[in-house]
Amino acid sequence: MKKVFVTGATGLLGTNTIIKLLQYDYSVIALVRKKSSWMGEESETLKLIEGDLFSDISEHLQEVDAVIHMAAETSQDLLRYEDYKKINYDAVVHLFAQAAAAEVERFLFVSTANTLGYENSGVLGSENDSQLYPFTHSFYAKSKLETENYLLQQNRGTKVVILNPTFMIGAYDRKPSSGKIIFWAWRKKIVFYPIGGKNFVHAEDAAEGVIKAIEKGKHGEKYLLANENLTYKEFFGKINTITGNQSFMIPIPNSGLVVLGIIGDCLRKLNIKTSLSSSNMKALRINNFYSNRKSSEELGIRYQPVDKAVEDAIRFFERENNEVKITRPI
Repeated sequence: MKKVFVTGATGLLGTNTIIKLLQYDYSVIALVRKKSSWMGEESETLKLIEGDLFSDISEHLQEVDAVIHMAAETSQDLLRYEDYKKINYDAVVHLFAQAAAAEVERFLFVSTANTLGYENSGVLGSENDSQLYPFTHSFYAKSKLETENYLLQQNRGTKVVILNPTFMIGAYDRKPSSGKIIFWAWRKKIVFYPIGGKNFVHAEDAAEGVIKAIEKGKHGEKYLLANENLTYKEFFGKINTITGNQSFMIPIPNSGLVVLGIIGDCLRKLNIKTSLSSSNMKALRINNFYSNRKSSEELGIRYQPVDKAVEDAIRFFERENNEVKITRPI
């Protein structure tokens, strides 16, 4: 039985990954802030340990085959690069040093697709494409890229595999995090949408990709965990179809997003936290599209339709609120 050490265990991807690891007969040690935050079932092969990313975990890395690092600072409203660097870079350096000292075979780092270039001139973004604006101006994406570069420069015995998931949707999004986008359209009579788009992937499939990378991921390689490229209008249309909702959809003018970005930039200069910024508003106006060819061919992932991801997310949200509101069978 293979043994893995996991961070970010209570997040959307972390929960889905651990559930699958246990199904595949892995032994899992998971770092959590509080054991009570774990949403999955208890298991004899799951050990929860309390701590933070700067804890000394060396005793838990003995005979561990792989470390899967998913924990990150993902907020979009922090004002300084240092606010991201502490968790997204410094903590990873600390964790990798302990993994290498314990001679862990593999270190899997879950990054983001936004460290890579997106669709350009009709060609989908791939693992070979360099980061582009607006993500070059995103403190979050920059901190992830800095960490990727650090890990890929290491020449120790521990092998490094980088995973770059796109926008994940699915169950166990307790905060919610990325699932907030569903609430933009769910049960709304009027939906305002930006003209850009994203690549969406089922969190279950991203979790499957993480696990397959333990066995098949190549040292020093990056793998996009990506599926369907959809405009926001198409994505919100799926929510309406799945839930039986009928909403009137209105595009947000680009000029409006530009103004919001400028307002956000001014608020940030006044040290006021906000997710508004020119770079974030630009991200809503581009087609942030990617290819999953490499992960499909080399890792053998079979991606599920995004409709299934939306259905699973909505079911989870309804279950959390003790509701059953979906109007069509799914």
